[in-house]
Amino acid sequence: MFDRLCIIGVGLIGGSIARAARLNGLSQTIVGFGRPEDLANLQTAKQLGVIDEYYLDLAEAVKNVDCVVIATPVASIKAIFTLLQPLWSAQTIYTDVGSTKGSVLVAAEQVFGEIPPNLVPAHPIAGAEQSGVEASLDDLFVGKRLIITPTDNTSPQALQAIKTLWEKLGSLVSVMDAKHHDGVLAATSHLPHLLAFALVDMLGRKDEQNEIFKYAAGGFRDFTRIASSDPTMWLDICLANRDELIPLIEELKTELGVIQNTLQNQNGQQLFQTFTYAKNARQRFLDQFEN
Repeated sequence: MFDRLCIIGVGLIGGSIARAARLNGLSQTIVGFGRPEDLANLQTAKQLGVIDEYYLDLAEAVKNVDCVVIATPVASIKAIFTLLQPLWSAQTIYTDVGSTKGSVLVAAEQVFGEIPPNLVPAHPIAGAEQSGVEASLDDLFVGKRLIITPTDNTSPQALQAIKTLWEKLGSLVSVMDAKHHDGVLAATSHLPHLLAFALVDMLGRKDEQNEIFKYAAGGFRDFTRIASSDPTMWLDICLANRDELIPLIEELKTELGVIQNTLQNQNGQQLFQTFTYAKNARQRFLDQFEN
């Protein structure tokens, strides 16, 4: 599919893209790029066979490549675009894997003056609590959803190429606008991570005094699993998507207030209705997911 594929940021996601592309024969040569402080990780990536070559010089890394995948934290996207701007090639397709898409489009407009037609923003809804190239997997994206957020300016040919790439990596591809994406992901991913971080932060401080964690059951482990995620990555995501998150936090505060009142008033019937509706709503989600 590609002669040369360049991965900027060879971590969990970037490394998994490289592994899956190699497994599926999607590129003749896979190149990694990173900063000097990433040298050890890049060396590991080459030793593991995840990439064929690596460079600390971006001009060398993107020379004669057909596709560039930006797999760095969303907060670094503008800086990456700035580095790429003098090297940008109309013959190359560029994409990213950021968890927020509005911020990517804003960064592109700020750097290029407009969103380049050969830039195709995308977001694989896949990951793990581990990070780094050693955690990467060649089947990380199989059966997982992938959202592409093109603009009116996006090249149809570039869009189709990225869609085909992700389909060949095993993803279930959807296309939507960036604002819709950010709203959906704020509700289904970003807010749950905030809740997990907040709950464990609160209980962790109590645990220092009362040994709470000593008596925590499996439900606590399941509910708080995502609080083990990379704090730096989630800091970037939550700040980038704060305009979508803040209204959701306000809605949740209202919902918790309602539940607090039902408890204070010992209104068991209303509390039961809340629990029942939530149980049924989750079952609808499971039925849709499993089908």
